[in-house]
Amino acid sequence: MDLAIAGKRALVLASSRGLGKGIAVALAREGAHVLLCGRSAEVLEANCKAINAEGPGRADWVQADLGDESFVETLAKAVSEKFGGVDILVNNSGGPTPGTTEDMSEEKLATYFNSMVLRIITLTNRLLPGMKERGWGRILTVASSGVIEPIPGLALSNTLRPALAGWSKTLASEVAQYGITSNLLLPGSIMTDRLKSLDTAAAERSGRSVEEVRAASEKAIPVRRYGTVEEFAATAAFLCSTPASYVTGSLIRCDGGAARSV
Repeated sequence: MDLAIAGKRALVLASSRGLGKGIAVALAREGAHVLLCGRSAEVLEANCKAINAEGPGRADWVQADLGDESFVETLAKAVSEKFGGVDILVNNSGGPTPGTTEDMSEEKLATYFNSMVLRIITLTNRLLPGMKERGWGRILTVASSGVIEPIPGLALSNTLRPALAGWSKTLASEVAQYGITSNLLLPGSIMTDRLKSLDTAAAERSGRSVEEVRAASEKAIPVRRYGTVEEFAATAAFLCSTPASYVTGSLIRCDGGAARSV
């Protein structure tokens, strides 16, 4: 399928590794020009060299941390200077530390709310006018399966991610008339460094080995395995495509059937 996004300009947040990097690679393979961002300049530069060597899309990068107050200004300036605007915005952020509801101090709540919710919404609002003017745009927000089925031991994530679900759905109705879609994509157990760290934490809490934790997790997934970054990124790329123009206000799962709710 031709996703018809060759030449489109995409900003992918938190794209130095994991799901963000995978999405940037998938979009570039469809001919989109991607702007990567993250904390490590060295890693971002290496990612861009690899993407540019493969083509057909090209990649550039900007060092920016969602935890910094200057994040939105840094990204807005980089988008303007490097790409002259953006057609596709992939909102992605790292997950918060594991813990229970009692571990959610006021300081932790404020810190992660700013990086996982506030700055994503603020950045989107900064980039929306250009999409409206051009009459085309894709806003894809990566959240967590905890939005629909809270994950034990991830109280902070279970609390903050659902805020993005309500926001994304509301936004979809407001911008649909301008040819802009807004969707939420929920990863299940996708094999990333983040998942490995969560499995390690679960093993330490339960006194089991990491291998035992992973085996139990995979057994609970209908497809009986963890997903790959490539599988998740392919789903994301379609939602950012021209053929997906009638998919908006949706919550899409990429979880191997793990969520038990309808």
